[in-house]
Amino acid sequence: MNTQEIIKKVRKIEIKTRRLSSNIFAGQYHSAFKGRGMAFSEVREYQFGDDVRDIDWNVTARFHKPYVKVFEEERELTVMLLIDVSGSLDFGTRQQLKAEMVTEIAATLAFSAIQNNDKIGVIFFSDKVEKYIPPQKGRKHILYIIREMLDFHPESNKTDLSETLQFLSNVIKRRCTVFVLSDFYTRNSFSQSLTICSKKHDVVAIQVYDPFDKELPNIGLMKIVDAETGHEQYIDTSSKKLRTAHSTYWNNRQMELIDTFNKSNVDNISIATNQDYVKSLLMLFKQRS
Repeated sequence: MNTQEIIKKVRKIEIKTRRLSSNIFAGQYHSAFKGRGMAFSEVREYQFGDDVRDIDWNVTARFHKPYVKVFEEERELTVMLLIDVSGSLDFGTRQQLKAEMVTEIAATLAFSAIQNNDKIGVIFFSDKVEKYIPPQKGRKHILYIIREMLDFHPESNKTDLSETLQFLSNVIKRRCTVFVLSDFYTRNSFSQSLTICSKKHDVVAIQVYDPFDKELPNIGLMKIVDAETGHEQYIDTSSKKLRTAHSTYWNNRQMELIDTFNKSNVDNISIATNQDYVKSLLMLFKQRS
């Protein structure tokens, strides 16, 4: 992809995802992802029903009538996008590749975040941290992130989330909101790293998958290539036994994955490349509100 093609694609993604984030997600995002805590704003006279623990005794003594402290939520968040750039994301049998959907979802989340004055940072990962973009604010920063997502070439095709989660905890000291965007085709367990990370940060997992990942069609002999190892082989999809084994593998893997998320208290959604990710994100936001 040359520079002009990248710029054109960045612009196309910006137009679509900015519209979504401003028209659909703005309010939902605000209520779903809270700030770090409550910050002192002002004092006012005590009103019936106010919590007596909020009384400002210094001001009360000065004016000889009760005053309470008013607190407001600290809205500014740091949002980190952990984006899987391994080989298995470069696969798609329907409208788009998994990597393309991940890019759109990430851009939508990023534009939603900056409308709430939040900082956005990114970690591209395979079986290691491929690239770290520190959190910043602003449209220019997001366009740079989108451009990187479109034209990034990882050193490794494999997947391992553990090292990335450890890296995140080391570089981001204050609590942040973390979106992990991946198909989660990882050969190694990341359960322990996820549990440790989720105790420090607010972690949300967004799984993107292709319908073929879940269920093989009956289309006869088919050549398949493992994008992460390069292994090639032919399979006979007309075999009901093969298709059943494939579906069973998917279901077992999904149960293990969801169990990992639940044990780590990580909110999660799964989105197929032929589904509307807008509905899935809205459902996620409403669950958290």
